[in-house]
Amino acid sequence: MQALDNITITDPPAEHTQRKSEGFNGQRAIVLPDKVIKAYRKSAIISNVFITDIGFYPKAKFHYFERNTGSPAYILIYCVDGKGWLNINGKEMIVERGQYIIIPANTPHKYGSDEKHPWSIYWLHFKGSQAGALADLLSLGNTSFCRGITYSEDRIKLFDNIYRILEKGYSDANLQYINMCLWHFLSSFSYPDQFDAGENNRGEDAIDRSIAYMRDNLHHVLTLKQLAGQALVSPSHYSALFKKKTGYPPLEYFNHIKIQKACQYLEFTDSSIKEVSHKMGISDPYYFSRLFSNVMGVSPTAFRNRKREV
Repeated sequence: MQALDNITITDPPAEHTQRKSEGFNGQRAIVLPDKVIKAYRKSAIISNVFITDIGFYPKAKFHYFERNTGSPAYILIYCVDGKGWLNINGKEMIVERGQYIIIPANTPHKYGSDEKHPWSIYWLHFKGSQAGALADLLSLGNTSFCRGITYSEDRIKLFDNIYRILEKGYSDANLQYINMCLWHFLSSFSYPDQFDAGENNRGEDAIDRSIAYMRDNLHHVLTLKQLAGQALVSPSHYSALFKKKTGYPPLEYFNHIKIQKACQYLEFTDSSIKEVSHKMGISDPYYFSRLFSNVMGVSPTAFRNRKREV
């Protein structure tokens, strides 16, 4: 296994008090709704390990996070450029390009990006009955929270595939697929010599193209007739095909991905609730708030304030 534990212990630098509050250019992030996470725990297939949050922050200058009581989830951060730092168990570690950090659940910690050479990081939070065992494997029994890893383009492709599928919504098939892929992704850090992505991309069908069309038109109001016309099938046949593949009616699915995008505006911009509503093609902000609460389980304001991001 090609893993180098190049860890430097330092005094915490003064710039740790700075924090970027408006996000980073090119950032991506998805926070799973609470009701989806609750459904995870009831699934015999994916209750062992499942994703709760996932994202990518490029050149994340002033990125900083501190959790005095730790996180309820396990956290993996993979640095692919620049550098940062991690403070855990009273020790400060420099995190450089080609290293990853693993943070156990409920463990006080703080971390951040280097000011002169800001890191670019892929990250995710995960939970489940076997999450602790996987975290122990990744950290060599909680003895090495920062470890080196040989870069693999296949690892990044696997992460991007998980993210891309999750962007398409929270159907049972999507959730089962991405959380099965999570095992593969985490194993790429523990067993880099054995890791072989070998992803086989399937061709897109009419429903895949329809979902892509939805994503390109989140700022519009789309009707069932319009969506069916774009897919070149009748509305009734389209609805049946769509629900068979995703588990959701088309317009409900469209609302889910609208709210997913709204979450990113709330996380990464200072746009008001009314402005976010209009960006999602919803003229009535009160209706938007009700829709958001129904999908995410919390109001837009509560979501913005709870700061669950990495």
